[in-house]
Amino acid sequence: MGKTKAAGPRKAGAGKRGPGTARRWLKWLILGPLLLVLLVQLYFFIMVCWYAVFNPSSTSFMRQQLAALQEKNPNAKLKHEWVDYERISVNLKRAVVASEDARFNQHDGVDWAAIERAYEKNNRRSKVVGGGSTITQQLAKNLFLSGSRSYLRKGQEMIIAFMLETVMSKRRILELYLNVVEFGRGVFGAEAAARHYYRIPAANLNAQQAARLAVMLPNPRYYDKHRSTSYLVRRTNAILRQMRFAELP
Repeated sequence: MGKTKAAGPRKAGAGKRGPGTARRWLKWLILGPLLLVLLVQLYFFIMVCWYAVFNPSSTSFMRQQLAALQEKNPNAKLKHEWVDYERISVNLKRAVVASEDARFNQHDGVDWAAIERAYEKNNRRSKVVGGGSTITQQLAKNLFLSGSRSYLRKGQEMIIAFMLETVMSKRRILELYLNVVEFGRGVFGAEAAARHYYRIPAANLNAQQAARLAVMLPNPRYYDKHRSTSYLVRRTNAILRQMRFAELP
C-alpha cells in the first residue's frame, strides 16, 4: 500500500473570518436598505416627471379598488374618463379647493398646521383617524400608494408630495387630482362623477352639484349609498359659502 501524502501546512487564517469580512457584512447591512430606499425614491421621481407630461391611464389606488370589485364580480370595471383642465367646471375646482385644501396655492405640498392638528386628533383617539393631507399629498397617495393609514405611509406620501410640487405646476397637480380622485364605488375622476350622479359632463356642473361632490370626497363610497344625510346637506351649504374665496391656480 502506498503512503498517504501528508497534508501541507494550512494557510494562516484559512477557515476563519477576519474582522475585515465582518466589517463588509456590517457595511452592507447598513447600506443595502439605504440603497433600496434611494432606488424606490428614484422610481417615484421618474414617474412624477412622466406624469408631469403624460396623463395616467390608471393609478395604484384605482388598481387596488378594481381588484377588490373583481373579487365579487370578475366582470367589474371602473368608471373613469380623462378630461383636460379646461373641461372641468370652475365650480368643481373651487369647491374641491375650499373643501379639501383651502391653502392649496400657498403651501409647498404639505400644510404643517393641518398635520399638527391631525396628529393631536390621532393622539386623543389613540389611532390614525386623519392625516391633514393636502390635495398634493392625496394625489401622491392615489398615484402611487395604498389607502392604508400609518405614519410610514404618511412619510412616503409627504416625500412624493414635495416631488410633485418641485416638478409640476399647481394647475397640473389639480388637473391630475380631479381626474383620478375617487368619487364613489368604482367611480374615479370628475367626468365619471358628474355622469354617475347627475348624468352631465364635468364642464356643466353648477355650484350646488360641485359642492356636494366635493363634500363626498373624504368618504365617497359611503356617500354614494347615502346621498341625503343631514351632514352632507349642512356641509354642502357651508362649502357653497366658501367657494367664492377659493384661489385657483
